[in-house]
Amino acid sequence: MNADAAGFSRKSLLPGQDLISSAYSHSATPFADERLDAAIERTRDFLLQQQHPEGYWVAELEGDTILESEYILLLAFVGQGQSPRAKEAAAYMLAQQCDHGGWAQFPGGPIEISGSVKAYLALKIIGHDPNTPEMIRARDAIVNAGGVEKVNSFTRYYLAMLGLIPYDLCPAVPPEFMLLPSWAPFNIYEMSAWSRTIIVPLSLLWAYRPVTKLPPEHGIDELYASPQKSLPRHIHGVNHEGTLQGFVDWTKFFQRVDTAIKWGEGAGIKPLRSRAIKLAEKWILERLEGSDGLGAIFPPIIWTIIGLKCLGYADDHPTIVQQYGELEKLVIREQEQVRLQPCLSPVWDTTITLIALRDAGVSQDNAAIRKGVDWLLSKECRRKGDWANYRPETEPGGWYFEFNNEFYPDVDDTAMALIALSKCLPEGFDNPGAIEWKVGETGSPQATVVGHAASASAAISGFERAEPIVAALRRGVGWLKAMQSRDGGWGAFDADNTREVFTKVPFADHNAMIDPSTADITARVLEGLSYAGLQPHGKWLEQALNFVWNDQQPDFAWFGRWGVNYLYGTWQVIQGLVKFGISADDPRLQRGADWILSKQQSLGGWGETPASYDDPSLRGQGEPTPSQTAWALLGLIAAGRADLPATRRGVEYLLSTQRPDGGWDEPQFTGTGFPRVFYLRYHYYRIYFPLMALARYRAAIGAI
Repeated sequence: MNADAAGFSRKSLLPGQDLISSAYSHSATPFADERLDAAIERTRDFLLQQQHPEGYWVAELEGDTILESEYILLLAFVGQGQSPRAKEAAAYMLAQQCDHGGWAQFPGGPIEISGSVKAYLALKIIGHDPNTPEMIRARDAIVNAGGVEKVNSFTRYYLAMLGLIPYDLCPAVPPEFMLLPSWAPFNIYEMSAWSRTIIVPLSLLWAYRPVTKLPPEHGIDELYASPQKSLPRHIHGVNHEGTLQGFVDWTKFFQRVDTAIKWGEGAGIKPLRSRAIKLAEKWILERLEGSDGLGAIFPPIIWTIIGLKCLGYADDHPTIVQQYGELEKLVIREQEQVRLQPCLSPVWDTTITLIALRDAGVSQDNAAIRKGVDWLLSKECRRKGDWANYRPETEPGGWYFEFNNEFYPDVDDTAMALIALSKCLPEGFDNPGAIEWKVGETGSPQATVVGHAASASAAISGFERAEPIVAALRRGVGWLKAMQSRDGGWGAFDADNTREVFTKVPFADHNAMIDPSTADITARVLEGLSYAGLQPHGKWLEQALNFVWNDQQPDFAWFGRWGVNYLYGTWQVIQGLVKFGISADDPRLQRGADWILSKQQSLGGWGETPASYDDPSLRGQGEPTPSQTAWALLGLIAAGRADLPATRRGVEYLLSTQRPDGGWDEPQFTGTGFPRVFYLRYHYYRIYFPLMALARYRAAIGAI
């Protein structure tokens, strides 16, 4: 979509120039309408058939085997390590063992030491013979990769609670940090939302140090690479967040703090421990209300169960029963195997499905669209959550990712919801300019709706349908604008969550201690605000654009924080900025489009491996996938490159690889949880993103 179609335009901020190589001249011949139409119709019909009766769409969200191994370790902690459920999870986990003998974060990836150690331990716990070929291969791979000495901090906690190492070899997580007010440095609200929901219940383990002692035959001494068979006292993790520099070596500083905490506790110096524990318990219980578990994601649910059991909660306590129930919702059982999802993604899947179906020509009056909109409106967040600690005057609004997670709406889902709802406004109210906003630099936005209809009754009906959508858009616009950070960008859950020193604490090796602004989310926010009708002016916009421009890489790509990787980031920046009114001819966007073109593969598609997070020289390289090909095409279309032969070859790749049922095959992981630590396979990414790309290609070619 170009700037004129968005209803306004913005001149390039650099001298205009034609950056299109002659190798990509505009000379493509459009496809026969019948072939493209048939492909779009197949995928459209497939998605319409997948809608749940309540109105939402949701597909499996697949992670790596740390989900199954940690589930088994929890079961072992509560005395069910050899239960049928544990053995079913182990069967799935064993089937995912890689050719190198260990377990990886994504298909085809290198061994991941913490996940491999947990998998090996889980297999021993369920009774798997350590002398079988698969266990010998795993053991050799783990030792060759550095052994159990290399595991991360959270894995150490699992080893400690099963009696395999002393708790003093875990990084200290004292509950006393709960006593720090929100204005104080190093309070819990200065760490990312996902870290916060893990660290608070984990602090109860540190305080109580529970142990379920495993029998000797379940030990893992054979996984140590050193003859001392002991862990180093301090952890050297993979945290590469931020660019913190200065005269203070913060890593060593926090290691000394860790040592001091342990010495003080050993000497019995814990005067505020009881009060801190009560605050942690209260904090957890409050956030279980209106939520599918703490944070509605797998790790905090696990730690919540263990933490509350430390406080004496019995297995039949309603809260413990509820948390086991939330875990059960994440379980998928097939052919005597059990696998788990890290969370459920109905809001995310529903918003993108609605967008794709509208792009494919499904009317906003279609029953499926109206039901999807009604369900999405029911999931708007109307209570204040953790974000309000630094935005107390902001009216609640926005959407979360899961079925229920009211304390943690997120910016990305909210921006996508604004796009979906705006595209689903009733006919006559869905054109550019239908909503006029009056928004100051601060304060709540006000909307004026202008529509047209064939009759008075139709106008009244349209207004009645539009009213709840516009009201939700108003709150969403206000919430998004309030969540802008001082650097001009947006993070995922909180504003100004940039305390880089937090990335150097001993338990920060999951590479996600803070939630800084990212270009992909920032561009999507601008896209969402544009669809909602917000005009492109104001200091806040200048700051947002400066953030995005400054984040462009030397090769003109953009980093993708929430999707793999530079293909995701570059697509989203081009699409978001053009929609908000930046000229598609802006040289910076055109250079980004050139970068996308340079990564097209001989088959016509695009692909990028998650390994590009570890090795940026691999950016834009990897086995081609439907979702990443769709992202590349969407970026090219937004940049005005729809009529290139290269774009046509990308469309041909999607057409030629489409299955008869309208879907595509995609075993690769193209979603990002935490770069370098945890990746995702969204099972609908291979469906709705290709549909979106094909539909927008058809519209763009038809407009030329």
